[in-house]
Amino acid sequence: MKNTQFAFLVLTVFTASCTPEKAPEKKTDTYQVVSPLVKDASYTSEYVAEIQSVRYVEVRSKIKGFIEKNFVDEGQSVKKGQLLFTLSFSEFEKELQKADADHKATLADLKASEVELNNVKRLVEKNIVSQPELDVLQAKANALRAKVEEAVANKEQVALHLSFAQIKAPYDGIINRIPHKMGSLVEEGDMLTSISDNREIFAYFNLSEIDYLNYISNGEKKAQNVSLKLANNEMYPHPGKIETIESEFDRETGNIAFRARFPNPDAILKHGANGKIIIDKVLKNALIIPQKATFEIQDQLYVFVVDKDNTLKQRNIVTKMRFTDFYAVESGLTKDEKIVFEGVENAKDGGKIEAVEVDLAKAMSSVEHD
Repeated sequence: MKNTQFAFLVLTVFTASCTPEKAPEKKTDTYQVVSPLVKDASYTSEYVAEIQSVRYVEVRSKIKGFIEKNFVDEGQSVKKGQLLFTLSFSEFEKELQKADADHKATLADLKASEVELNNVKRLVEKNIVSQPELDVLQAKANALRAKVEEAVANKEQVALHLSFAQIKAPYDGIINRIPHKMGSLVEEGDMLTSISDNREIFAYFNLSEIDYLNYISNGEKKAQNVSLKLANNEMYPHPGKIETIESEFDRETGNIAFRARFPNPDAILKHGANGKIIIDKVLKNALIIPQKATFEIQDQLYVFVVDKDNTLKQRNIVTKMRFTDFYAVESGLTKDEKIVFEGVENAKDGGKIEAVEVDLAKAMSSVEHD
């Protein structure tokens, strides 16, 4: 009896030890998932700008002569019509005196001729003098009238040259560099200085053909407000407006020029300076996804799309624009699909997950406030 019980016990133990253990169930990883967000995305673009005065002119000598006197200094403000320089003009004064004398002489000859002509006319009427003699005197008077006109033109020409010896400001502005000092000999056409009217300035900048077409297609107006970043990366305090766009593209660069106008009440901006135009833009109805939901493989961008069975599918996407924390997707994804939000570095193509949906709009708002 005891042997039977022992055998039964051994058989029971042996049977229990041979029964296979049940394998533990594999745990499903949990991932946060989001749907792309469709919204207008604001962004800015920067363009190198060349700053020019609204009015800028080079003051040049119209005659040859010595600078007799300089009435202004570099950096000085001047008014329209203010005398800037005088050139030696004694030679022109003598020429003007001679031209004036010639004019008076020819005028006297004309008057004498006209008196003689009137006398002969009366004699012809009395048949004392013949008609041919009258015709000769008439021709002589006509020639003298032409000489008077020539003398007047010569006198005006000399007077004009004399006025060129006095150089005046064409408008209110600031005197720039003065290369020739008092006593210097200047030739006709030499630059004496330049004058800048800096009360307002123009900023010229170029857009590529693509940027230009996007600008136009977005319905932007020419008078759009723009900002200016100075060379020291500080923002200019006064906004400007785009005024005009050139009518053709530069064939060498493929760019087209824009012009913006800025007020300059503090005279900070100077002719010839550089800066950057900042234009605020809006990407309409952009398909937005977070950057941390993406990963790169050989310079290609991918996301993990979650199908209806919560299975991960690796998919290549093409982006239109990159923002600070987000991408605007151009193709490869739709607004109704779901993608892994965080932890893409641990996810695997074809893997099954437990999906926890997150509101992307709220997630974006929290990032922006941070």
